[in-house]
Amino acid sequence: MAPNNMISLVGAEIYKIRKQSKTLYALAAILIIEGFVIVSAYYQGAGIIDLLLDNLKDSFEFKGNLLNGNLIIYLILNSLWFHIPLILMIIISGFLTSEYKDKTIETVMLQPVSKLNFILSKYVVSIAFTIFIVLLLAVSTFLVSYWIFGRGDLVVYLDGLNFFKSDDAFNRLILAFLSGVNSMVFFSVVSLTLAVILKDATKTWIVSAIFLICSNLLLKIDFQNEILNELFFSKLTDSWQYFFYYKIPYATIYFKNLLLLSYTVFIMLIGVIIFKRRDIQG
Repeated sequence: MAPNNMISLVGAEIYKIRKQSKTLYALAAILIIEGFVIVSAYYQGAGIIDLLLDNLKDSFEFKGNLLNGNLIIYLILNSLWFHIPLILMIIISGFLTSEYKDKTIETVMLQPVSKLNFILSKYVVSIAFTIFIVLLLAVSTFLVSYWIFGRGDLVVYLDGLNFFKSDDAFNRLILAFLSGVNSMVFFSVVSLTLAVILKDATKTWIVSAIFLICSNLLLKIDFQNEILNELFFSKLTDSWQYFFYYKIPYATIYFKNLLLLSYTVFIMLIGVIIFKRRDIQG
């Protein structure tokens, strides 16, 4: 693999992303989701919290307003279940399907560019784009939520009500976003591999959406088999949620993230092998 050639391909991919209007649509969609959660919480959140904690307020003293920035950030984190990965899968699959549609991939392959370098550059940029999007979501969420709602204790219903002090909640939220990056990268790599296999944009979008929906459904299912419950890929995409148990199960989080990373690499290798062996045709 020629380093200079690879660097040039990655640079070209970044340039194309910057120039494509769908990148702006992706950013806009994510910010709209974030804004919708914030507006909904602003008008309805207080009533929901009062209803949830009505019987507890007489027995416990809570510091500050529970409808605060930490709770809003947690609510936006829950978009990692479906909305954010769906947007990422649609956009990232287009990195390749648009090349097939416009026939530009055939032009590129006429240049002194190896198929391996070409597809690897797609995966590298897809992963980088995914990390950028999640970090952008995290930074904007923290800034806007704290600006509008301030800080305070976080209440989370996860196998019962869990309460976290403001500073503890802040640390857990940051760790959750960092862990969530791994899950989002997995779905992004899956979508690009599906684009390698299917080539067509519409087919890839449909299959990607079905894959995401099935993954979320399978996450909730007990397979009645310890190996499947521990090792199946759909059981590994919720590691960020474990940071909101009262006692953080770090060993479980590390295991899930490492195994999911292995799945990601494996799926990427499948895409690379298929792309290298297939004739380039629109």
